[in-house]
Amino acid sequence: MRQEPPWTYHRGEGPRTFGVEEELLVVDPGTGVPRPLAGTVADIAAWHADVHRRADRVEPAKTELFCEMLEIATRPCVSSAELDEQLRQARRAAAAAAKEAGAAVAALATAPVRFEPLLNPAERYRRIEDRFARLVDDKLTCACHVHVHLTSAEEGVGVLDRIRPWLAPLLALSANSPFWQGRDTGYASWRHQLWSRWPMSGPSELYGDAATYEETTRAMLATGVLVDDHMVYFDARLSRSYPTVEVRVGDVCQQVEDGVLLAVLVRALVETEARAWRAGRDADPVSTAVLRLAAWRASRHGLGDELLHPLTWRPAPAAAVLEALLDHVTPALEAVGDLDRAVRGVELLLSRGTGADLQRAAYAKEPGLGSVVVDAVRRTVPD
Repeated sequence: MRQEPPWTYHRGEGPRTFGVEEELLVVDPGTGVPRPLAGTVADIAAWHADVHRRADRVEPAKTELFCEMLEIATRPCVSSAELDEQLRQARRAAAAAAKEAGAAVAALATAPVRFEPLLNPAERYRRIEDRFARLVDDKLTCACHVHVHLTSAEEGVGVLDRIRPWLAPLLALSANSPFWQGRDTGYASWRHQLWSRWPMSGPSELYGDAATYEETTRAMLATGVLVDDHMVYFDARLSRSYPTVEVRVGDVCQQVEDGVLLAVLVRALVETEARAWRAGRDADPVSTAVLRLAAWRASRHGLGDELLHPLTWRPAPAAAVLEALLDHVTPALEAVGDLDRAVRGVELLLSRGTGADLQRAAYAKEPGLGSVVVDAVRRTVPD
């Protein structure tokens, strides 16, 4: 989510603004093989954005770690309808630019077909490759990052401490990476498994206050392992660029409506836990070990099996966990008029399946992983 500075903390008046950053694969429209054309696509998108700046509020696409990855973003939005339209518009703009480059874009969290990615030659990415070696080779993964406006850093840390139990269900409903390098991994979100290899990823410990959060960040940097503070890859963190909490746990969603649902639930969670923090209610002291197990189960099965219930930490049907999530955030959803959208979105996911289910269904219909990518291209920009 991008916004020209200065952008200050939320004043607590009206709904919190929120926005989304999505990572997309740039692929061959016929074979589905990723192509290293993200720089070209970004240049074309930037040219169109400059030409149509007065009429078009879409942010131009950006390059990422690999030359087959493209990042798109909304601006800060007040309503879910506004976010929905901006995300569709951003995907359409990226698809149009990709088409001019002889490619297409696909909202897939991993590349199903076997290929060798090409590292972006930017100096920062070269430093990351030098530091982390073989880990970087498996980092061509595409996520959805949701930003929600904060009133203060202290509030943000209060939120981070309290949303921890609910992040695994968000991973489960966004799961969209069952195939990787030419095979079915058996997981709904293989992207999560690849990210779990990084030493600064996954769930975080309880912080208690902003000073402890900053001290933790400084201690991580002092180890010399991280290239910079943007490499704090926890499932949720305070943004280093904006006055937001950034929830990073989700795969990029194949369908726009699923991405909007993820963002709507994240904003409602942030508001719910901010209220709990202001009321002085304690955060769940659940250990990161249990949180990792919850995330593993969500990554393994998506919504196709049991998840760990955040109120009991025992296995429960995915539908029951999502119902508990909706119950938990209903007042926040009602306050911004998003309850019906959230309920409908959850019902659709439970009946139709996640992106991982859609990919496997496409493969069953037309065996061949290239066809899975081509089907995802169609779903990424359906109109």
